[in-house]
Amino acid sequence: MHIQTLSADYGISGQIQPDDVRVAAQAGYKTIVCARPDNESWGQPSYSDISRVAEQFGIKTVYLPVSGAATANQVAQFKAMCRDVGKPVLGYCRSGARAATLYNESRR
Repeated sequence: MHIQTLSADYGISGQIQPDDVRVAAQAGYKTIVCARPDNESWGQPSYSDISRVAEQFGIKTVYLPVSGAATANQVAQFKAMCRDVGKPVLGYCRSGARAATLYNESRR
C-alpha cells in the first residue's frame, strides 16, 4: 500500500488489502472510505473484508462506490461524510484516482 497525502485530513491509496488496515491504523487513520465497487475485478478484497479488520482497530469504514466519474450526489455524500467522521481519512479505490476525485470535487 502506498498512501499519498492530499491534506492533513485526507490521504489516498490504490486497493488496500485487509493486512494493510494495521498499517493505516499505525499511521493514525480514523476512517477508511472505499470508493471501489465490490467485484470490480477478480480477487479484490470486498468492502466487508476491509471493514471487518478495520473494526478490530477501531477504524470507521464507509462504502461509497464510484463507477466511472463521480456524480454530484456522490460528491455531496462524501462531503457530508467528511464532516461527521474521525480524521484523518484514508480513501481508496483501484488506483486511488476516484478517491482523489471525491476529495478534490468536494473542496469546490
